[in-house]
Amino acid sequence: MSRAGRRAEVVRFLLTGGTAYAVDLGVFNVLILATGTASTTAKVVSSLVAIAVAFAGSRWFTWRDRRSDRVVREYALFLVFSLLAAGIQYVCLVLSHDVLGWTSPVADNLSANVVGMALAMAFRFWTFRTFVFPPVAPPPA
Repeated sequence: MSRAGRRAEVVRFLLTGGTAYAVDLGVFNVLILATGTASTTAKVVSSLVAIAVAFAGSRWFTWRDRRSDRVVREYALFLVFSLLAAGIQYVCLVLSHDVLGWTSPVADNLSANVVGMALAMAFRFWTFRTFVFPPVAPPPA
């Protein structure tokens, strides 16, 4: 893949991820601030909603030229890797909230939605690109 092609792919990934991130952040904060939901429960719910948004964006925008006709396989792998990435965010939240005792909404957001998201984003890009939407092999000549 050319440098320009790779750059375009990264930009599409960031746009899709940014949209899913906004959904994740919005749902998380509505749940903890407006409904009083525990931060760990809110993170699980917001992550699941964001995963659905991210799959749609990834399949039809980010890697539209790599998608296959095996949607169930793609979705299953996407879900597994997304849950693992959400786990990275969740572990960051638990470490800061429960281990370090930083329990404010600001601390919860920084640990889950900044530090955790940065680590999870790198993991997602690599796994989605490598396993979920691998390069399409050209047809045999």
